[in-house]
Amino acid sequence: MDSLSLIKQPISAELADFIELFNESLAHDNGLLGQALSHIRQRAGKRMRPMLTLLMAKNFGGISDVTQHAAVGLELLHTASLVHDDVVDESGERRGQASVNATYDNKVAVLVGDYILSTALLYVSRTHSEAIVRALAELGRTLSDGEILQLTNIQNQEISEEVYYEVIKRKTAALFETCAAIGAMSAGAPQADVEAAAKFGQAIGIIFQIRDDIFDYYDSKAIGKPTGNDMAEGKLTLPVIYALKAAPSEAMLALARKVKEGGVDADEIGVLVDFAKQQGGIEYAEKRMMDFHRGAQAFLTEHVTDAAIRQALAAYLDFVVQRSH
Repeated sequence: MDSLSLIKQPISAELADFIELFNESLAHDNGLLGQALSHIRQRAGKRMRPMLTLLMAKNFGGISDVTQHAAVGLELLHTASLVHDDVVDESGERRGQASVNATYDNKVAVLVGDYILSTALLYVSRTHSEAIVRALAELGRTLSDGEILQLTNIQNQEISEEVYYEVIKRKTAALFETCAAIGAMSAGAPQADVEAAAKFGQAIGIIFQIRDDIFDYYDSKAIGKPTGNDMAEGKLTLPVIYALKAAPSEAMLALARKVKEGGVDADEIGVLVDFAKQQGGIEYAEKRMMDFHRGAQAFLTEHVTDAAIRQALAAYLDFVVQRSH
């Protein structure tokens, strides 16, 4: 059985309920808004984040309406942030499909993002849990903070692994962290278990982002993002950060600074990509992924008693490391 099937096995009925509720949350009769929401509904991903919320709830006591409304609220917040990110990044594509801003325009995309964000608040309010509402609100702030930190980091001359982790902890990792924590909270787990779940979610988020960044060093239509896309946007990721430290080179450092200034061309990006590969940057990034993978496995031993859920969460960890797009 493949990893995704193993992940879904203990929560298949509840995941179907989640999908129905989520699609319902993005349904609207109004012409343009209805069209834009339908466009977003059609690009459904693998549901990695809601599956984590559901698995955590099941592990700590059971999936309830509180869990489902929280999971929908989280996925809507994530969806709204992606719509807004595409405007900020001027992206024409999302998951191989035209982005909302490319299909309509920036004004429509910003307003649709705002509508989805408000819908997220509406659904999370149905949990009647102040702690869950607060966690979602904090996540919204953290995601925006992470985006702004990334923008200021582009202008920052310092190139360090520490700053790299700081950005991804506030962006990708914060989302997985909150999904895991809210899942545990929705089942009434004690604070210590909620914190352990959050730590597990954060490790998954860091692994997820490192894997995403590695993809950027290879050309693949399946990923829907060309080689060097991050550098074209002024971002330096782990493989090249490591390479610059492992094999200091004035010429490469000058190119890296040029990336941050936004003045780099495709050939120069190609030179940096090759440099990162030659200096073991990909291997180093993969090693760091495995370090986080090992750290996260302690959670399975200490906090998961049900064999099917342990197998599902182990498959989840393996999947984020091994995924091909």
